[in-house]
Amino acid sequence: MRRRALPWLLVGPLLLLASCTSAPEPPEPDDLSPDPAPGQRWQPAPQVSWQWQLTGTLDPSVKAAVYDVDGFNTTKEQVAALKKAGRKTICYLSTGAWEDFRPDAADFPKELLGEGNGWEGERWLDIRRSAELEPLMAKRFDMCREKGFDAIEPDNMDGYANSSGFPLTAADQLTYNRLIAKLAHDRGLSVGLKNDLDQIPELVGDFEFAVNEQCAQFDECERYRPFIAAGKAVFHVEYEGRLREWCPTSQQEKLSSLQKKTDLDAWRRWCPPRGEP
Repeated sequence: MRRRALPWLLVGPLLLLASCTSAPEPPEPDDLSPDPAPGQRWQPAPQVSWQWQLTGTLDPSVKAAVYDVDGFNTTKEQVAALKKAGRKTICYLSTGAWEDFRPDAADFPKELLGEGNGWEGERWLDIRRSAELEPLMAKRFDMCREKGFDAIEPDNMDGYANSSGFPLTAADQLTYNRLIAKLAHDRGLSVGLKNDLDQIPELVGDFEFAVNEQCAQFDECERYRPFIAAGKAVFHVEYEGRLREWCPTSQQEKLSSLQKKTDLDAWRRWCPPRGEP
């Protein structure tokens, strides 16, 4: 897991300006993601623009078709304002790790909590214990639906590949990830596969999009071709290097790519679908 989401840094409002973006932005409203057909779930197309902001005061002025924001800290009113502007909204949640700073932290039985995942206040969950975890995750997903989100980004979906403190297997992870997808779908929400690159071939059919961190840095971006071939967006972020160094790879692979700071505040640089950044 190479997650860079740090919602625990929300210690107060920050003044953030959209003018921090120095790369060209796709024009509005041409880049807005269309609504799904009646009765269908939203499925973002490859190369759609996006903004990922998990800390600081939400900046609604970014000209991106999709906003991925913290599910707990974003209000129903903020989601409604983004939707009124034509933006699609993704509800960020941790589904594979416990976070001691969340309002429902005390609802998780202690025996479900494993080793720390490298982030302050977070511990891996025993995803084999679906009977205990399912109602907890369902309640969180209900929150996302009630706030008006279009989709969910479930984080920490690759505990089996990490030192979780539990003997998790690849089969355990597939079962749990599919449960998470089902919980989202049962509520009419789309859902994205976060990282977990090794299981993309088995899971591409269960998720409407993917979210990746640092595939260019680790030379892994081609592994998302099954999502692109299926007409599903891959929302991608890099933290290291210069935009012009990795953006051509992103363009070739048809990813929706951003340069972000590791605290995931409003600052962004957008790698456009074509041309030089």
